[in-house]
Amino acid sequence: LLAKTRSLVASTTLALDAYDLPGAASEIQLFIDALNNWYIRRSRDRFWGPEGGGQGDPEAYDTLYTVLTIFTRIAAPFLPMIMDEIYGGLTNGDSVHLTPWPSVEELPEDSGLVQRMDQIREAASTALRLREDAGLRVRLPLTSVTVAGKNAPELNEVADLLAEEINVHNVILTDEIGDFATMTLKPNGNILGPRLGSDVQKVFVAAKEGNWSFLEDNSIEIAGHILESDEYDMALEPADPTTTASLKSNDAVVILDTKVTPELEAEGSARDLIRTIQQARKDADLDVTDRITVEVSWSPAEIDAIKNHEPAVMAAVLANQISWLPGDAEPNVKLTKS
Repeated sequence: LLAKTRSLVASTTLALDAYDLPGAASEIQLFIDALNNWYIRRSRDRFWGPEGGGQGDPEAYDTLYTVLTIFTRIAAPFLPMIMDEIYGGLTNGDSVHLTPWPSVEELPEDSGLVQRMDQIREAASTALRLREDAGLRVRLPLTSVTVAGKNAPELNEVADLLAEEINVHNVILTDEIGDFATMTLKPNGNILGPRLGSDVQKVFVAAKEGNWSFLEDNSIEIAGHILESDEYDMALEPADPTTTASLKSNDAVVILDTKVTPELEAEGSARDLIRTIQQARKDADLDVTDRITVEVSWSPAEIDAIKNHEPAVMAAVLANQISWLPGDAEPNVKLTKS
């Protein structure tokens, strides 16, 4: 996160020096997404401490404080009053508008790690979109996801984050796209039409049939014509769009194994039960550290397989005991404080 913040300081400084206000605002917006939807959300256990006991990780707090104080200084020109309020609440000091502009020298540099994290976040978003399109809820675990393409094996150190984020058991990384997708040529008709006239149709047909070749200067030879780099786009076309999608970088694809086995369905049902019990805890206004006894009335077809996940359910909801009773197709839970 500190390296990502350094990147934010560098990019916004460069944009503002060039009077590129939309560019700087875009960098700030993208950073907020990374900070809020990834670091803060994924670090909640570090902030809350074990079982929400309040003894959080001092390093997590220190990192977040450092990032927020720098971020408020970066965003102050765009949101002057809000950033001033936030900065004052963090530091109990002078106005944010009286502080110096942040320097990249205040933060560590690791552009490789930033790039890998950006790619893993995009892979997660792509996989979740494939899940949604397939009608598979996030709490239902899947067997695997494959990231194939340029630099994919370098994601190994952050692969566990992807597995947790999209709820899969295995992450496969390979630089071989193979049969997952093919690179297709997209001629720009708006540019080529005036230049080639009726021949532009021949170019479109040849592109569709794959009858073209790259030249050394990144131009393309097709249908007796040469296309310059600004006259075409390249796109990865998934072989199976229902399970495969390309990243925005257009050099890698995500392939989601959407086959659901009875074992995965049972594990997903156990996770649904955890969500039901947690909601019941909230409705009962229990403290986050309270231990409970749970009575579950539930009779789905796979109840025996679901019971195999009882230790995981108990650990997740802080239950000392779970009693299983006959019930309906949907779980009905009763809690008592232990």
